[in-house]
Formats: sequence, C-alpha cells, structure tokens
Amino acid sequence: VQLQAFGGGWVPAGGSLRVSCAASGLTVSSYNMGWFRQAPGKEREFVAAIRWAGDNTYYGDSVKGRFTISRDNTENTVSLQMNVLKPEDTADYYCAADFHRGLWPQTQRDAYDLWGQGTQVTVSS
Repeated sequence: VQLQAFGGGWVPAGGSLRVSCAASGLTVSSYNMGWFRQAPGKEREFVAAIRWAGDNTYYGDSVKGRFTISRDNTENTVSLQMNVLKPEDTADYYCAADFHRGLWPQTQRDAYDLWGQGTQVTVSS
C-alpha cells in the first residue's frame, strides 16, 4: 500500500504546475485524500483535501482560488493543479490518505494515515 507523488519541478512566479499522486494497494475514491506541503525550516501545512465521495473539496487560505484538487478514479490518482504560483509556494508537496473518513474537512496532518514521499516544487521570483 503506497502513495507516489510526482510532477514537481521548477516554475517561474505566475506560472502553473500540476502535481499528482498515484495510489497502489488502495482506492483513492474510498478515502478522504489530502495534499500538504513543507517548506525548509517550516511545519508541514495543509493545502487541500477532497472528500471520499468526491462531492466536496477544501483548501487552505493561502492557496484558495489558485489551487484545485481533483481525482481520477480510473487512473486511481489525486492531482493538485497549481496556478498563479508564488515564491512562497516553494515546498515539498505530499499526498496523504485518511482511512477513517473522519471529520470533514480534515486539515490536521495527524489524522492522515498514509503518506507518499514528497515532490519538490520550486517557484522562482
């Protein structure tokens, strides 16, 4: 059972990037899925989540209106489309699964049970 994040890279400020998370051994449509990020020297922070039913999404204040979380049930992936990127968006981005379908929206990292490795996003000014 694992999550594999990919798609990170370098992008100039104002640009766009899409990161995705491929799941194996679990079905993303069965769980609440989230994206977090961690910049050097900072705490891991909540970015976005999509409810297991696919009927609701939630975003952190710093990315609201710029980022979009989505899910592809056929490919069993969860993606984060990031637009109007800013240098402060530079971080390692992590996907995570909440197996308990607990509180919604769930923004606390301790509530997530499975984490993928990070994919690095660098936004240059």
